[in-house]
Amino acid sequence: MIDLAAAILVFLGAAMTVAAGVGVIRLPDVFTRMHAATKVGTLGSGLVMAGAALHFAEPGIIVRCVLIVFFLLLTAPIGAHMIGRASLRLGINPWTPRQKQDSKPDS
Repeated sequence: MIDLAAAILVFLGAAMTVAAGVGVIRLPDVFTRMHAATKVGTLGSGLVMAGAALHFAEPGIIVRCVLIVFFLLLTAPIGAHMIGRASLRLGINPWTPRQKQDSKPDS
């Protein structure tokens, strides 16, 4: 039963990580892409680490998994903030739906 729960956690984490990758490819600008990469990527990595901790169930591995998740939760928002700040300083404007309509070629 524990192996099934660990497998489900790892599968959900992998699905979230794939969703983050799709978001990075599909979303229109750097601000929405960094949102997908950090929030969903952190959740996916956390679920994979939870599955690994549950599967191995050894104190050393559980501590490492908790530290990895803590490190991700600590660094991902800071990295996203710095990417967003650098983008704004470079003059990149956030995407709006109006920009999509304006970018259509005149026919």
